Amino acid sequence: MTTAVDEQVWVPVCDYAALEPESGVAALLPGGTQVALFRTGDGAVHALSNLDPFSGAMVLARGIVGDRDGVPVVASPMHKQAFDLRTGQCLDDDRVRVTTHAARVVDGWVEVAVT
Repeated sequence: MTTAVDEQVWVPVCDYAALEPESGVAALLPGGTQVALFRTGDGAVHALSNLDPFSGAMVLARGIVGDRDGVPVVASPMHKQAFDLRTGQCLDDDRVRVTTHAARVVDGWVEVAVT
């Protein structure tokens, strides 16, 4: 089941309780887009492209979740570049950014917006 709000379609992806704090999982959205879902220690959920732009591998979901100076980040498991979970901006190379997707929790389910 999907719901459309403000031209976004929200797709239920996984049970919120299945996301361990400070870790990520990969999910496949309709149309074949791979996203990396993260649950931070404060309970927030974030969705980024799973593609590590430096290695070209779909691995960001396996990265190390933490923070850098208060910014929630995931560090790529390949070369350790850190990406802001809120914006996708690489904190180690300001020329690089990964795609972000809006994410929310509704009735215990993580939903990701697709456009």
